[in-house]
Amino acid sequence: MASPGKRYKPEQIVNLLCEIEVMMANGKTLLEACKQAGISDKSYYRWRRIYGGLKVDQARKFKEIEAENTRLKKRVAELSLRGAMLTEVVKGNY
Repeated sequence: MASPGKRYKPEQIVNLLCEIEVMMANGKTLLEACKQAGISDKSYYRWRRIYGGLKVDQARKFKEIEAENTRLKKRVAELSLRGAMLTEVVKGNY
């Protein structure tokens, strides 16, 4: 059973989703399967929305792309701010 607040890697999430699906196919309710897997039903629904239908390697790649996207957005914001500051300096308003 997982400890509260535990962070799961994408491949672990995909594996847990598969395990829960198997448990439900074998007659357990969603709540029973989630409890046995050590997660809440809210986590299950959130993960299924994000990772549902992905294979382990696809989930890993998805998270890598998501992290790269975040990094690039920060970089664009920094460069935009720098450009705005340089424009103000050139205009003599700084």
